[in-house]
Amino acid sequence: MDKQTRESFPMRINKYLALKKISTRRGADELVKEKKVFINGKLAVLGSKVNETDKVEVKGAKTKEYVYFAYNKPIGIETSSPREDLFPLGRLDKASHGLLILTNDGRITDQLLNPKYFHEKEYVVKTLNKLRSSFKKNMETGVKIEGEKDYVTKKCKVKILNENTFRIILTEGKKHQIRRMCSALFQEVADLKRERIMNIKLGNLKPGALREIKDEELTTFLDQVLHQS
Repeated sequence: MDKQTRESFPMRINKYLALKKISTRRGADELVKEKKVFINGKLAVLGSKVNETDKVEVKGAKTKEYVYFAYNKPIGIETSSPREDLFPLGRLDKASHGLLILTNDGRITDQLLNPKYFHEKEYVVKTLNKLRSSFKKNMETGVKIEGEKDYVTKKCKVKILNENTFRIILTEGKKHQIRRMCSALFQEVADLKRERIMNIKLGNLKPGALREIKDEELTTFLDQVLHQS
């Protein structure tokens, strides 16, 4: 086990089963209620703690090998997966490029995409025209975007990189949101690249390439996604 997981012992049985990819926390609670979970041969109860050396058994549980990949979607293609056994979490429009997370883990779809949850996504955006002096303040405060009746975007973080390039960190994901925000402020997007989703970074991944997410990077990601309520 990695350092982060070791340091969290003793841990609740529901967290342990989630980290072992056997169930979500809520699903683990249901398994305990159904008397299917045993710790060192004894029936577990809600709130039971597990130590690193304990033997945990789940009767009738079918474990699935979940995998996760970072994918650099190129410009000019629709959001899709280069592997049939994986599906993308979220989308990037055809004209945009950058980071997508691909997986076979349907457990995390709602937690990652449902607007009631907040996850940072970071983009670098170039505009055709020079950014106005008020652009940063207006973007960060919130923008009323077309097609959304009386909707003002949530506060975000913007860093101006040069006269027509900025970095933006969002915690929401309306369709074509950045392009619509820019349009509302009379700026036209020339290039849009997603560089980060939560702790997963695109880095030097080449367009069209995949990189497996694993070890501490994966543990941190799943801990943030699965352990919300």
